[in-house]
Amino acid sequence: MSRDSAPMGSRPPPDSAEAGPRLIVFSSLFPNAAQPHAGLFIRERMFRVGRHLPMTVVSPRPWFPGQALLRRLRPGYRPLPARQERQDGIAVHFPRFPALPGLFRQFDGIMMALACLPLLWRLKRQGYNLIDAHFAYPDGYAATLLGRWLNLPTSITLRGTEVPHSRNPALRARVAAALARASRVFSVSDSLRQLAMQLGMSADKGRVIGNGIDLARFQPVSRAEARRRFGLPDNAKVLVSVGALVERKGFHRVIECLPELLREQPNLHYLIVGGANPEGDMLPELRSQVAAAGLADRVHFLGALPPDELKWPLSAANVFVLATRNEGWANVFLEAMACGLPVVATDVGGNREVVCRPELGMIVPFGDPAALTAALRDALSRAWPTQALLAYAAENAWDVRVNILLAEFAALHADIAPPPPEGERRKAASC
Repeated sequence: MSRDSAPMGSRPPPDSAEAGPRLIVFSSLFPNAAQPHAGLFIRERMFRVGRHLPMTVVSPRPWFPGQALLRRLRPGYRPLPARQERQDGIAVHFPRFPALPGLFRQFDGIMMALACLPLLWRLKRQGYNLIDAHFAYPDGYAATLLGRWLNLPTSITLRGTEVPHSRNPALRARVAAALARASRVFSVSDSLRQLAMQLGMSADKGRVIGNGIDLARFQPVSRAEARRRFGLPDNAKVLVSVGALVERKGFHRVIECLPELLREQPNLHYLIVGGANPEGDMLPELRSQVAAAGLADRVHFLGALPPDELKWPLSAANVFVLATRNEGWANVFLEAMACGLPVVATDVGGNREVVCRPELGMIVPFGDPAALTAALRDALSRAWPTQALLAYAAENAWDVRVNILLAEFAALHADIAPPPPEGERRKAASC
């Protein structure tokens, strides 16, 4: 990721709306030089679309006067990237919007929209004609306001934060407003589509388009070699979890199960892959929990790893586990299956939609430590059908998802594109 002073967009398009969909991807969570691991799942999805359609990215960053002083006390607080980077040939803009902490965060949606209006107006003049937002609030809320002001169709992709937002009366109203204004609402799981309809979205507006899997990046490698990388015994039983080190992901819930599991699996080890993200950083608490339980030699914190490196801890393990509190579509489940691992996960969000067959893993009730322990015990002792796991991952390859998205964006553009001039219509009719 590098700073770029080239023109604003990626392969600047002609001004004509008839040329086809030209996307403005709008998301405050997007990788950058200051936060290279933020929103990788959004970039993975949309940059694959960008191989087929002209695209630029607008990633608003929260800011307030004196923020740099606060960062001296909290070094990881709201790191700011450059105003623009170029990633894989695509221009990524990082405009700043006023966002004061505390109660003032309720204005994030409107402030984000106002701050981004001049930039999106210029991008529209360059020929960009669709806004594709990720997360309903504040991103989708701001994007649909911009779409209304600039007369641009806007899609929103629901990814899971909508579940806790829907329980907050103030945020619930804003999410509902964004859904009402959106031209199309994509959701990564059917559970999120159902939630959107409960919030007032018409059924004909919603589409379920899950994330996909990069089979070139995620594939099994030698278990023996993978274990040597992490200093694990060849005869160990190994659990692995991947995700941001935040309460929602539930690493602490897995650690609670380990003492009992160790009584039956004395060679058990647990790999934790992940680091801090904007939600927080539980690493100190997790280390304290591990030390208090006497598990320092059994729980291994590997830190955040780039996607190309994840196949190694996944291949070193026997079972993937994520005791998450909330999830939209956990793409990491497919990544684990593509490396031959069964998945044990909690029955929240779209988890049951991903782990949808018995040969793929087990779904357990959230908040039930005994059920989680029993499922892990069973999963570690069972022989799993590796080929079935690999085949299921292949069924969910990115090409399938991208083709659906391309068709959706083409349909959205066709709905709003003006008809061709009379002469061109006659010419088309004669072909």
